[in-house]
Amino acid sequence: MDRTVLALCLAVAACSSPPGGPPIEGWGGYSAGYHNGPKVVLGGDGTARFVGPLLGGFDKEAAMATVAELDPWYREPGNDGFEFAMDDVEAKLRAVGFGSREGYELREIQTPMDTPAWTPLSASLTLHLLGEPIQDLHQFHSADDFERTMLPVHAPACDVRGKLEQDLAELDPGEILLTDLELDEVLEQAQERGAAAVLSSYLFEFNVDPLGSTRHRDAIHYGAVPAGTTLPVAHVSPRIHALLADLEDWSSAEVRLQASVRLDERPLRTLVATVVGLEQPEEVVSLVAHVQEPGTNDNASGVAGLLEGALTLMRAVDERALRRPLRSISFIWGDEYTASSVFLDHTERRVVAAIAADMMGNSPTETGAVCLLERGPDPGARWVLPPDEHTAWGVGELDPDWILPSGLAVIVRMALVDVGLAVEGWESAEHPWEGGSDHDEFLGRGIPAALLWHFPDFAYHTNLDRLDFVDSRELYLSSVALLCAGCGVADARPQDLERYIESLLHERYERQGIVVEEEAPEEAALNWGEWATAARRWLAALCSGESSR
Repeated sequence: MDRTVLALCLAVAACSSPPGGPPIEGWGGYSAGYHNGPKVVLGGDGTARFVGPLLGGFDKEAAMATVAELDPWYREPGNDGFEFAMDDVEAKLRAVGFGSREGYELREIQTPMDTPAWTPLSASLTLHLLGEPIQDLHQFHSADDFERTMLPVHAPACDVRGKLEQDLAELDPGEILLTDLELDEVLEQAQERGAAAVLSSYLFEFNVDPLGSTRHRDAIHYGAVPAGTTLPVAHVSPRIHALLADLEDWSSAEVRLQASVRLDERPLRTLVATVVGLEQPEEVVSLVAHVQEPGTNDNASGVAGLLEGALTLMRAVDERALRRPLRSISFIWGDEYTASSVFLDHTERRVVAAIAADMMGNSPTETGAVCLLERGPDPGARWVLPPDEHTAWGVGELDPDWILPSGLAVIVRMALVDVGLAVEGWESAEHPWEGGSDHDEFLGRGIPAALLWHFPDFAYHTNLDRLDFVDSRELYLSSVALLCAGCGVADARPQDLERYIESLLHERYERQGIVVEEEAPEEAALNWGEWATAARRWLAALCSGESSR
């Protein structure tokens, strides 16, 4: 593409809406500060059709009550906490008629588990100094206790005691290794050297309190070791690591690690609630939230938000606030990745698109996280140009076959903007594909998919991810945006096409204009042009009721 043409595109995009100020008709579509990403066009069609009824019908107190019920549980595939969550979701769906009313299906799919279900019961780490009282370092006696993540998933039961050593190369048989490395980096070598146990204070680089306090010093990493691991292992906080490392006389100090766990042979459950489409029930949009992981934001918030979304859509249809969508919408709960794979293996419907709901309620004030749209792989995954930037999560390894042009990101972005406008201000953003949640399972099968999540969260994958860090408004708005996006795809109609296409074209001009500004390779502009052309066809097919793939 000639750079003169690109420069003209840039000028058109720049003149189409002034920065800041109130929303205006035409290009632009939202006030500055609501969504950090390409602009969308204002209008009452597209996802805006669903915002009023779904915002008004969503019971945010009920959603938070579900979060609170799941918060005390350490949820791992098939374990006690996982089973409680699945029972809770299923009971609430059945109570309103899913599984018994026409047009509202409920299905539980059971599949074998490769490993026994692992339930942590209790653990303690104590310091024994010669001639001094025993000092408690970390402990939990129920899954609700603050330090519950000190046992990584699949950690064995144990009762061991030994002297400490920080240098793996100097580790002697019977000693306990204290390290700040991930367990998988040292586990094999420590076992070969005869370690009695390994204690790790590993945290991600972004696990730092954004408020400038030292809350992260008490963070205990949530992680896992391979199933069948026999070497005793535990996670410790940076504060406890420092206490142990600063002991004056290691020769007179020992630590004792005690752990109790239970293993059960159980099938893995995947739960699917479906609002059956009115005219094209054989096509389905998939919305999925994973149940496992003990975090309250990650992912009790996603489970609760998706549940309340399903109930809200049923109420809206029953009360005639909305028509039943043209296509079906399936709400899926289960083990991350596995649930999506199980659903795809067992559904007879053609999946049009999918959106994963992961970490939906993070308090921006307490955690530093905002609601993010992670787009499916597009040219931005290859050419990272403003306003795009990757999060602290980092870039995943991209399979070129996953680059599937679609208008899904336009629809999800529009839902975020429309919800933000309706409440007169709600911050959201977006970034290129990075990977790491259920959307990858759909992408791997050639299905357009996206992720809604919150990041960066300093409490991510630590014991700090508890109820106090969930914000009810954030959960409410994120969940409604997710549902509006799902309805925008499932109930796409000819009247929606103009708004979707104009927003897509504006993004194209904006992206190609940035190529000129940043002096990026012209190939980037060509990629975005080709992408937009194919995405336009996808949207046109979707809104006409034809096959979009």
